[in-house]
Amino acid sequence: MRDLSEIRREYTHGGLRRQDLPEQPLALFERWFEQAHGAGLLDPSSFVLSTVDPSGKPFQRIVLLKQFDEQGMVFYTNLGSRKASQIAGNDRVSMLFPWHELERQVHVTGRAQRLSTAEVIKYFASRPRDSQLGAWASPQSHKLSARSVLEGSFLKMKQKFAQGEVPLPDFWGGYRIVIDSVEFWQGGAKRLHDRFLYQRTAQGWEVDRLAP
Repeated sequence: MRDLSEIRREYTHGGLRRQDLPEQPLALFERWFEQAHGAGLLDPSSFVLSTVDPSGKPFQRIVLLKQFDEQGMVFYTNLGSRKASQIAGNDRVSMLFPWHELERQVHVTGRAQRLSTAEVIKYFASRPRDSQLGAWASPQSHKLSARSVLEGSFLKMKQKFAQGEVPLPDFWGGYRIVIDSVEFWQGGAKRLHDRFLYQRTAQGWEVDRLAP
């Protein structure tokens, strides 16, 4: 057995107090996101998306957040992917932003809703051309016999769409996660971390401090 018990450190970047909390969780998320981006963190928009399959088996993968506002948090994907298939069966998902360098985590729960075609077209048109071609080339989550098959598919798409714009694949889309709860975790000394949970209610947002 590999013993990892000696790998430890203190969390010293500071705390989070109730008086620092805005009424809306997205206001604090935006503040923390800007601080993560300003600190030069690698891929600050990346998050762990959790879904479950029909048997209740959980799956996680890293996804990139592309937009957020009071309506929810948006990401894009192949609609034939494993994550999309699992969302079709159970739209309840969770998101985790692990901003280790700032000793912070943000955990979001909610329901994933498909974006309109107009929203997806607008975003797809903004992507680099190679990313657009990659969307066409990859049968995401499906088995491949070799990498050469994927590379061959990319070259085929590159030739097919050599002239003009790359159109939106009918199997590619996006989701908006409509938020039910947001938890903010700030590391603290002596493992006395600060955790605040926002939960949506009919009257607005209810906020509770959680034990670390």
